[in-house]
Amino acid sequence: MKTLSQILTQEFNVSDKDIKEANLAKAEMQLDLTGVLVKKKIISENQRLSLLSSFYDIPFEKGHLPKNAASDFTKKVSIQFLKTHLIFPIITKNEHAENLNQIVICNPSNFQATDNLAAILDIDSYSLLLAKNDEIISAINTAYDQSRDSAEELMQNIEENGISIIDDIENTADLLDDSSDAPIIKLVNHILSQSIKARASDIHIEPYQDVLNIRYRIDGTLYDLLTPPKWMQAPLTSRIKVMAKLDIAEKRLPQDGRIDIKIGDQEIDIRVSTIPTSFGERVVLRLLNKSMSLLKLTQLGLSENNNNIVSELIRLPNGIILITGPTGSGKTTSLYAILSSINNPDINIITIEDPVEYQLKGISQIHVNTKIDLTFAKGLRAIVRQDPDVILIGEIRDKETSEIAVQSALTGHLVFSTLHTNDSASSITRLVDLGIEPFLISSALKAIIAQRLVRILCNSCKEAYIPDKETLESLKIEPERIQDKKLYKAKGCVKCFHTGYKGRISIFEILVLEKKIKKLILSSFDSNKIKQEAIALGMKTLREDGTDKVIAGITSIAEILRVTAK
Repeated sequence: MKTLSQILTQEFNVSDKDIKEANLAKAEMQLDLTGVLVKKKIISENQRLSLLSSFYDIPFEKGHLPKNAASDFTKKVSIQFLKTHLIFPIITKNEHAENLNQIVICNPSNFQATDNLAAILDIDSYSLLLAKNDEIISAINTAYDQSRDSAEELMQNIEENGISIIDDIENTADLLDDSSDAPIIKLVNHILSQSIKARASDIHIEPYQDVLNIRYRIDGTLYDLLTPPKWMQAPLTSRIKVMAKLDIAEKRLPQDGRIDIKIGDQEIDIRVSTIPTSFGERVVLRLLNKSMSLLKLTQLGLSENNNNIVSELIRLPNGIILITGPTGSGKTTSLYAILSSINNPDINIITIEDPVEYQLKGISQIHVNTKIDLTFAKGLRAIVRQDPDVILIGEIRDKETSEIAVQSALTGHLVFSTLHTNDSASSITRLVDLGIEPFLISSALKAIIAQRLVRILCNSCKEAYIPDKETLESLKIEPERIQDKKLYKAKGCVKCFHTGYKGRISIFEILVLEKKIKKLILSSFDSNKIKQEAIALGMKTLREDGTDKVIAGITSIAEILRVTAK
């Protein structure tokens, strides 16, 4: 039988010199011979595993490992053990099929770890399977994430772990002792990890006279997370401020900072904001999952007609396109989706944002920094001198920024920005209020897109029903529109935290400045008149777009009425 060295030389053309150097480096690099060769890029990972597969007679899994493998083992084995040894069990629940149990490995010589894992899981027989390192890591992360996905388990975990950590702190005599720091650190880590697993977008730490309340926001709604003792407020706030590199001694002024953390294979960017209140500092953490892929234009929730309108607008050579809506209505996500769809090597795209939320490949992004007087207006003046084709302004806040945006649009640039108004027509009134002349608005502005986020009905528990006449009239739904369709309402189950909703989707109102609208702006910038004219020209309002999603079974009538309440 040939040795590994002989196979490497004869079948993979690895030189004797490389093998000798790899053997000398094994102890230092803490890898086997083939592992060192892969690290030195002499052979590929696939070649290594193919070689080990034939040498040890172990099958090599070249595809993805099963993501739905039974994850009961997560309660018995720590994630650190599996990641340290790069092994992953695939357990078959059938009592009469023990021989189907598998342990996935990347290093066959590490037999001690596989034996230990089998002993921990109490399996008598198993077969081995070879797989790539990153596939094993991915399978491990997925298994441990899935094991915590149940909302019931999550809430139980929050209560039991949170309270036990709080008990640990209460039992510590002196909070200033070094040893007492660990429970506070553990509590903060617990709050962050549980919030991320629950898909929370924000964490609120709210001090009141006799109580400290911690809540988190999921799909736009706040839920109670923990209520630690009031005396824990100071160390908890201090720990977060230390992580965000804020001044822990300054408690009289608002502060802003950032924290970067990693949970499994997820990278989370946390924006921290503190403000002084009557009962201590109030802290809000905004969670941004940088590992999540950005949405594409087709994934935003645009109807076919709206998608066609937006696709035409974003390919205009110049002009301003505004996206409007309150904070947290998905404006930035929509803008990033738009930029990603038009991003190609032929055009120069530059953005100025506060802050830069996600890095976009091939796009230059500028972070507003008021501490060094880098404002939207100053940054925008510099951008114009950089020969851009497309400019994104995070937000139009003042007259100076709006004037430069208009000038840029009139001199051949396509400008995207956001504005805080209630609907599309109100944006024109807002621009006039900022000091922009109506004739400049009608010349530079191409379209205004109003946007809101509505919660999606949970597929596991949504309930079909026949709404009464009054309910249908509230959204102006004619009975003939729903004759062959089912309408659904929220019910609530374990998977959706008993809210009846899971996830969110956008509803849109797109006001395109056609000739009649432009003419109206020059004579009157009354938002009501502009909106009426736009509707007469075929604009679908936010409520009408929401109604379409109700009829499609995506959301509920109650949700649309809540979000589009006048």
